[in-house]
Amino acid sequence: MRTTHMQDFPAIALACAVALATGCVPTAATTKMVTDQPAPVTIATEASKLLPSWDHDAKARKAIVSFVERVTKPGADFVPEPQRIAVFDNDGTLWAEQPMYFQAFFMFDRIRALAPRHPEWKHNEPFASVLKGDTQAALSGGDPAIIEMSMATLAGTTVEEYDRFVTDWVGTARHPKTGRLFTEMVYQPMLELLAYLRANGFKTFIVSGGGVEFMRSWTEKVYGIPPEQVIGSSIKTVFEMRGGKPTLVRLPEVGFVGDKAGKPVGIYQNIGRPPIIAFGNSDSDLQMLQFTCDGSRPRLCVYLRHTDAGREWAYDRQSFFGRLDKGLDEAAERGWTVVDMKSDWKTVFPAAD
Repeated sequence: MRTTHMQDFPAIALACAVALATGCVPTAATTKMVTDQPAPVTIATEASKLLPSWDHDAKARKAIVSFVERVTKPGADFVPEPQRIAVFDNDGTLWAEQPMYFQAFFMFDRIRALAPRHPEWKHNEPFASVLKGDTQAALSGGDPAIIEMSMATLAGTTVEEYDRFVTDWVGTARHPKTGRLFTEMVYQPMLELLAYLRANGFKTFIVSGGGVEFMRSWTEKVYGIPPEQVIGSSIKTVFEMRGGKPTLVRLPEVGFVGDKAGKPVGIYQNIGRPPIIAFGNSDSDLQMLQFTCDGSRPRLCVYLRHTDAGREWAYDRQSFFGRLDKGLDEAAERGWTVVDMKSDWKTVFPAAD
């Protein structure tokens, strides 16, 4: 999962699938013309149909639409479709991350489920704090405590077992404040943005410090982003024959940390092309934005700032989770786009069923 900060699914079909689910339906006016020659992508003429959950006059929305129009129309800034790579952080960028990262809720639920097999956990930290319900104390040990808990609860499982654990959990677990399924705590404006970009020839990736196997279990259904386009942290996995069946088994060892400086590395190793759009929300995403916006070719770096205490949460520089401090300063210095959640979004979460 993402490091804790102490204080500190053809492309048009995919877009339509997500858009139908979000109410932002690409029409003939929004569908890219497929030819052998570069052709402009025609955007819906009615502005209200484009990113409807975004405030029409918001600078951030205008910057995003202007950039997409520039790089998809013939001209000096035209970017061929294979090079239209957009990367997104997950926690706090595509779905919420308060009062703590959602994968931590999953980890704590696994500890409680496995506790009868581990009577020693009642006396050993950080497990004892989890069983007492004091999750903040359990997290106070920082990365070492998180790694210990993660390894103890999930290592040794097969990839099929782990996928089943996650799938079952996201299908039932609910957020403690809103009562929604965690997969309903996604941002409606970001679902629209993902659909809009894919309708304009972009390939969308998640680049997160969260566990890659954890995310791959549900991102295609929720975001329309298939497993092969999810990059994140991982533990070492080995091939074994179990009962004559080939099996992949997770080991109690960290394989790759896809947070902070690990994000550009993960992009290079898994995508092989530099992105032209990067979207994050915290200092953990700073290196990804720096990597994306380096150079002279067209680039768009965007930070989502959590400013809406009424509809979501308001936090940035002093947040325990998702701190945005250095990134906010660099965004101002380099002229990156900053989305103000409270003023730029008409709605935050999808309408409840």
